[in-house]
Amino acid sequence: MTAVEWLENNIHSDTTYIEMYKLFDQAKEMEQANIENKAVHFAEWLTKKHTLTLMVLYERFNEEYYGDK
Repeated sequence: MTAVEWLENNIHSDTTYIEMYKLFDQAKEMEQANIENKAVHFAEWLTKKHTLTLMVLYERFNEEYYGDK
């Protein structure tokens, strides 16, 4: 469930402004967590699928950034 879907399910016609602001803050936190989780999942997927490419890129990074060979 997306943060927007969650928010839609939790805002009702009798929701006060104070409650609404709290819900908006919760939805923002959920969205940030979703973004962070997406980055982690991408890194996990990339590591599993492209290990050799990552090793080559790491060696290149190490040479260019640290001057190690």
